[in-house]
Amino acid sequence: MRHDPRHVSQASRKVRGKIETLSSTLTLPTVRRALGVLEGEHSSTRLGGNNDPMSTRDYTFEDEARLIDWKASAKQGHPMVIDRERLVTSRVHLLIDNGLEMEGRTSSGETAREVACNAMCMFAALSARRHDRISLVFADSLNIIRKPFKGGLAQFEQAIDNAVGGGQTLSPRNFEALLAYARTLNDKGSLVVIATDEHALSGDHLHSLRLIAAMHPLMLIDVATLNPFRKVPFGQITDGLDGRRIPAFLIDQQSANSVDTHRRYLTAQLQEHLKASGATLIRTTSSEDMFSQFIHLVSVTLKQTSYASFDASSIIAGEMA
Repeated sequence: MRHDPRHVSQASRKVRGKIETLSSTLTLPTVRRALGVLEGEHSSTRLGGNNDPMSTRDYTFEDEARLIDWKASAKQGHPMVIDRERLVTSRVHLLIDNGLEMEGRTSSGETAREVACNAMCMFAALSARRHDRISLVFADSLNIIRKPFKGGLAQFEQAIDNAVGGGQTLSPRNFEALLAYARTLNDKGSLVVIATDEHALSGDHLHSLRLIAAMHPLMLIDVATLNPFRKVPFGQITDGLDGRRIPAFLIDQQSANSVDTHRRYLTAQLQEHLKASGATLIRTTSSEDMFSQFIHLVSVTLKQTSYASFDASSIIAGEMA
């Protein structure tokens, strides 16, 4: 049974159900392609790639047709597949900003921390299917905690929920320390995913992000919190630090539009800088939006690399709702 702690919201549980369905529905070759096109790769002794031949075996339903060796098949009288050395990253680093500021709400009613954790569940689900080593890191102004992880999606959900939902006193963020930790990772080519909210990032961090992207394929999850000048359907908007309510006379369309325009400008600037460094940005307003963006990103990337069999629409379709 999947871990289902009480502090996980209904919106998060719904998306985690989709993530679980996705990871169990996709075939292993598709999982390998989906992650492979997003990450740096190096030679390993694992199977399933295009490098040197390692062994010959019977064809199974999970194998791609392009892997069939027709000469060997003709000799044996049935389809045969040659396993080749696979270009992989054996480790995936999932880094979460665990500061007090991540308790800010998004437009879906989830906290930014919830959305960040669900994004990590998305990557962990696919990485676990491929048997990668997953390193889970939480950082705030007091601690940087690394949790090596082994197991499947259910165990990962339990580990991440226990780490962020244990009732402990939250400390302010230290995003600079999280980036400094990422720069110390010495396994060049391993995938690094960093999740934070849009208020943590500034121009001062671009140099650090470029250094990380020079050593690792980098994915940045940027969670957008709700617009404080726009009405929300779930009660009053309060200041996250002192609990004071936003005065009603400040909530108006013009102010809200100004904030949205400024945020879009900052996001466009960040995306441009990250793209120039070879990194990828996912700016998301909810767990549902994060899931859809991830599927779209992988689908488009696979098509650009001639793998056109990954159908995003079928994954987001009604049977996963």
